Amino acid sequence: MRRLFKSLVASILTAEARLVLGRYAPSIVGITGSVGKTSTKDAVYAALAGKAFVRKSEKSFNSEIGIPLTVLGVPNGWMNPLVWIQDIVDGLLLVLFRARYPEWLVLEVGADRPGDIRSAARWLPLDIAIVTRLPDVPVHVEYFESPEAVAEEKRAIIAALKPSGTLILCADDERVMKFAAEAGGRRVITFGFSGNADVRGEGAEILYSEGPVPKAAGMRMVVRAGEERADATVFGTAGKAALMPLLAAAAVGKALDIPLADTLRSFEHHFTPTPGRMRLLEGVKKTLVIDDSYNASPAAVESALETLSRINASGRKIALLGDMLELGRYSVEEHRKIGARAAHTVDVLATVGFRARDAAEAALGSGMASSAILQFEDSAKAGEELAQMVSEGDVILIKGSQSMRMERAAFELLAEPERARELLVRQEEEWKKR
Repeated sequence: MRRLFKSLVASILTAEARLVLGRYAPSIVGITGSVGKTSTKDAVYAALAGKAFVRKSEKSFNSEIGIPLTVLGVPNGWMNPLVWIQDIVDGLLLVLFRARYPEWLVLEVGADRPGDIRSAARWLPLDIAIVTRLPDVPVHVEYFESPEAVAEEKRAIIAALKPSGTLILCADDERVMKFAAEAGGRRVITFGFSGNADVRGEGAEILYSEGPVPKAAGMRMVVRAGEERADATVFGTAGKAALMPLLAAAAVGKALDIPLADTLRSFEHHFTPTPGRMRLLEGVKKTLVIDDSYNASPAAVESALETLSRINASGRKIALLGDMLELGRYSVEEHRKIGARAAHTVDVLATVGFRARDAAEAALGSGMASSAILQFEDSAKAGEELAQMVSEGDVILIKGSQSMRMERAAFELLAEPERARELLVRQEEEWKKR
């Protein structure tokens, strides 16, 4: 019955969303990929917010029901049927009575299962489509025949792009760049750190705070777009991957003929690092927490460990890694690869979950001392114990798949837990009940 109700609500909200798009005709940016969708969505929103009335997907609303919720501007009803009914009523009112509506929508378009993006593409008229990275072993691959099948599903977003639209692609990903051949005469703009990117970053470096014990505080780079050049700074997050959303946002600005300096100025004014995505937070005992707890895939964990390896720390480097889920037959091999990588990156490896035991075993086999490897079954317990053992100057990376609830570990390590709702992911009461 619950599944039937959800399907019925999704169908009604989608029908209303289609009518709303027809009535108000907003310009739409659609973002897909297997890495960085939410951060890119937030960056594009920030870049446009200084120029127009913009609405973005809340959190990671990118599903068959999340996209209509964003179009209609109504909340997630979770398990409350009264909220869903009110959503339907509000959507109908938006169709029947003209209201002030955003000029731009910035939407995530995700694919948990085969057909998800193809379904959305049937009714979403995109002015700009952005494809982020498609790693060799993407998240959700368990539900597809192969990584190539995931890429094919992501490719379906091109079908939603208007003939006059612009396709924006990650130049650092060969698999994504193949999509350019499917543009069908549409404009294509590329972004990334590759030398051939239309909008490219150069000289990326980590910024550090001032004081007796400097800590990583953000990132800096130079952005080039054709003949334009500008400096860009992002505070509160770390890693080259954290700069990719800014480059994607600059590519959107280029597509709309907005001067690069104006795009970056709007970005810096309106952007706040996305919770749970390489967010730099003050930890207990004057430590630094790198909170990357939203979700995990092999490529994202590899990138996070690479960033950790490049951060200067006066204390130890600690990685708290939860299970990477939905990897299917790739699970054991990918966890072992991560464990071997961690053995050469961190001083302490802590794992959460039975799949992550493969990472712990691989770290041990790669020469890491058994005394430096900790294993837990519960993320909150892992956070509690690490909070007791860390010392000033330590840097703690926290990452794991959504269902591992690694934000509970991050909470235990926060210097200001009273700010958890502001700083961490999944702090709503509905999530806390799960």
